[in-house]
Amino acid sequence: MELVTPNLGTIFWMVIIFGIVVFVLKKFAWKPILNALEEREETISNALNAADEARKEMADLKAGNEQLIAEARKEKEAILRDAMKLKDSIIAEAKEKASAEAQKDIENARQQIQNEKAKAINEMKTQMAEISLMIAEKLIRKEMAGDKQQQEMANKLLDEFKLN
Repeated sequence: MELVTPNLGTIFWMVIIFGIVVFVLKKFAWKPILNALEEREETISNALNAADEARKEMADLKAGNEQLIAEARKEKEAILRDAMKLKDSIIAEAKEKASAEAQKDIENARQQIQNEKAKAINEMKTQMAEISLMIAEKLIRKEMAGDKQQQEMANKLLDEFKLN
């Protein structure tokens, strides 16, 4: 039963040994341990602050990236809109040019047709006049067998020519 009941001498020596251990620990171990704990606490605090700052920076960068993406989209849309306008204007200009060319070609064709028509009419008139003259010459030769009739006809034609 001695193990259960405390002995006064054992308690005395235990208190003295405990005091010595506490003194030695306080003198040599607690300061470095407490300094290490304070340094660790400071490092953790600094790391948490850095993490918060990094999180804020990431949020700012994300917002900046989203803004850049939005601006890039707007710029892309503006460029596409300008390209579409340019395409439409080029197409309209090409249509107008083609229409003007077609109108010019039609007008040239009409003019050429008119020229050909006038040329054909003049040629027909010339041929008809030649045929008429040939017919008249043959008729007159038959009718005017003598020199006297030819002379009278020539005088009559000269008189008519002078009147005109």
